[in-house]
Amino acid sequence: MGFYGTLKLIFYKMKRKLDHGPDGRPFPSGKKHCKGNGYLSPSSLVQATPTTFGDLRLANGHSAQRRRVTSGPPPSGLQDWLHTFQMWSGPERLLALDELIDRCETSQVKHMMQVIEPQFQRDFISLLPKELALYVLTFLAPRDLLQAAQTCRYWRILAEDNLLWREKCREEGISECASSRRRRPSAAVSEWKSTYIRQHRIETNWRKGDTREPMVLKGHDDHVITCLQFSGDLIVSGSDDNTLKVWSAITGKCLRTLTGHTGGVWCSQMAATTVISGSTDRTLRVWDAESGECVHTLYGHTSTVRCMHLNGNRVVSGSRDTTLRVWDVSTGRCEHVLTGHLAAVRCVQYDGRRVVSGGYDYMVKVWDPETEVCLHTLQGHTNRVYSLQFDGVFVVSGSLDTSIKVWDAETGGCVHTLTGHQSLTSGMELRDNILVSGNADSTVRVWDIRTGQCLHTLQGPNKHQSAVTCLQFCRGLVLSSSDDGTVKLWDLRTGAWLRDVVALQSRGSGGVVWRIRASDTRLVCAAGSRNGTEETKLLVLDFDLDEKNKETD
Repeated sequence: MGFYGTLKLIFYKMKRKLDHGPDGRPFPSGKKHCKGNGYLSPSSLVQATPTTFGDLRLANGHSAQRRRVTSGPPPSGLQDWLHTFQMWSGPERLLALDELIDRCETSQVKHMMQVIEPQFQRDFISLLPKELALYVLTFLAPRDLLQAAQTCRYWRILAEDNLLWREKCREEGISECASSRRRRPSAAVSEWKSTYIRQHRIETNWRKGDTREPMVLKGHDDHVITCLQFSGDLIVSGSDDNTLKVWSAITGKCLRTLTGHTGGVWCSQMAATTVISGSTDRTLRVWDAESGECVHTLYGHTSTVRCMHLNGNRVVSGSRDTTLRVWDVSTGRCEHVLTGHLAAVRCVQYDGRRVVSGGYDYMVKVWDPETEVCLHTLQGHTNRVYSLQFDGVFVVSGSLDTSIKVWDAETGGCVHTLTGHQSLTSGMELRDNILVSGNADSTVRVWDIRTGQCLHTLQGPNKHQSAVTCLQFCRGLVLSSSDDGTVKLWDLRTGAWLRDVVALQSRGSGGVVWRIRASDTRLVCAAGSRNGTEETKLLVLDFDLDEKNKETD
């Protein structure tokens, strides 16, 4: 057995004696001696093999002359004993050391540990090739990587590796490397690391909030904001005052007012800087949000345009005149008219291939817009249909009859009837087979549409106190607004209430949050009241803020 084998065996025998006591039995729980931190197996030491302990100290960069015990003169016969020890073979030395350790008191074994153990505490990361060291670091959590970067200069270089942080971003589902829009990282900092830290900060701001007050955008006098759109740094609000307003999400200024409708605006859609609005004046209008110009006025409906859905260069509108129309946004031309409903069309979805509509005739219809043929009439609701979701496979409809129905879009068959709500389902969001529904019964429910199971009912002591008005998915979270004047944040996975993101001063006494729109970093709320207790306004909350930004702003 070589020097390392001998040293290793001595080390483990001493450690065993400290851990188990002189009689070989383990110490009781709570009495076990502490282990040293970060020791390595001697087999992992890869430099030239030392032959004595003094050689090992030199290999580790220490002086071969360590500090000796100075309790008195050496015992007589020590040199003879040492000479005899050196004359023995390796196995004989091990046997002698084994017997010696068994005869040592605990304090003496501790002394040997204190001398030997530091030699096993090696910076193994620095000894490894860079590629292997980086591979080892991939097993660390991001928080541990940040701590590792503070160990020494070389560890910091490794812990800043861009590809390492790209992998951490991939594990968290972060696919784009985008530095903060307010400041770019320095060249010494990994862009993927900056991206990870920024996303973590945004997530924390969403979940825990900060002390900043929301930016308040006042407009539309005391009228109701009926629709709200949000794209990039532009916000567009529509109102029953016949206008739409374009706002800057950065400065909060009203950039322009879009005028031309002669009746209240009831619905809108937005893509980039193109805005489409529908009104009680029976028209749709296409606007350029940057210039404020009305590009097209779309005539054809004979009653209020109540709903619309934009996909690509086409928008489908539904009207109280019982028809749907398919329009080319770039030319303003009506390409198709879909007839078949017996009452007002209240909601519509369009995925670029199929149109799905719900109406006051209790019916849901699936259309081929190119042939203008109704492929399926989905019958089963016993009252008006107010809300729809469509993902290309399933149609989900919400009705005043309190039920939600899941339909197969290809066959027209009813897959599930979701029951539990007590009133009108006014809004729904569908993503990856997970449906969130908001109801006038003041609750929000989370469903799996594949099984029909209700996963969570978002209620409890912090639930809404009045009808839910709007819903949004965001970052694994659910946002819900209500007639009670609040916007609540829920964890989609657990169903837990996290906090009230917005709480109007007049909540509970007339204040209402009508509409909400959210991006990854911002929340826009349209709020007001029906009794004059709260001004009509937009509230803008920005979650892409670090401590420096907060102080500056």
